[in-house]
Amino acid sequence: MSEFVLQAKGLSKSFQEVAVHTTVFTEVDLAIKPGEKVAIVGASGSGKSTLLHILAGLDQPDEGVVLLNGHSFSQEKDTPRGRLRNQYMGFVYQFHHLLPELTALENVMLPLRVRRTPAKKAQAQAETLLKRVGLADRMHHKPSELSGGERQRVAIARALITEPKCILADEPTGNLDDSSAEQVFQLLLELNQEFNTALVIVTHDLALAGKMDRQLRLSGGHIQEVK
Repeated sequence: MSEFVLQAKGLSKSFQEVAVHTTVFTEVDLAIKPGEKVAIVGASGSGKSTLLHILAGLDQPDEGVVLLNGHSFSQEKDTPRGRLRNQYMGFVYQFHHLLPELTALENVMLPLRVRRTPAKKAQAQAETLLKRVGLADRMHHKPSELSGGERQRVAIARALITEPKCILADEPTGNLDDSSAEQVFQLLLELNQEFNTALVIVTHDLALAGKMDRQLRLSGGHIQEVK
C-alpha cells in the first residue's frame, strides 16, 4: 500500500491560443497522505482548478505524472483511468453537476451502478449516506426541488458513495450563501474524520483554508507550502 493516496510529480501545463502561449504552472510536486486535509489557494486565474482537474484525471498534464493510491493514474488510457477514479476518488464541483432528471437518491446511487453494484445494495448505501448528510426527507426530490446547500450535500454524498481514498473539491462552497457554505464545509470536515478520506479543496476563502491541515499556494506557475 502506498504511503500517499495522491501524488503529483513534475506537473506542467500550458495552453496555446493562436499566437499566444500561456504557461499555467511548471514542475508542480505534491503528496497527500490518507485522511489529510489540504487546501490549494491562489489568486483567480492562477491555475488552481486546472491543477485539480489534472489531479482528478479530467485533464492531462503536458509533463509529469499523477499517482493515485500508487497507480500511474495520469498515464492510463481513458477507460482504466475512469475505473481507478471510480475506485479511489470522489469529486465535488462548485456547481454540483447532478443529473436533473434523477432524484437525489438516484444521483447518489449512480457511481455504484457504474460499478454494476446490484440496485438494492446501491440504494441501501445511498439512503444511508443521504441520511448521514441530513437529507433523509429529501432523497426522492430532484435537484430543481432542492436548495443550493442541499444540492451540494447530495453531491458530497455521491462523491463518498464509493468509499474513496481521496475527495477533490473545486470551490465546493463558492456558489452558496454564507450559512449554507459553513454547513457544507463543516460536513466535509466531519466526513473527512469519519471516513478517514483525504480531502483536497481548491478555494479562494482563506478562512476556510486556514481550517485545513496544510495550505498550498499556487502563484506565478509554482506551488509552495504556506507556513
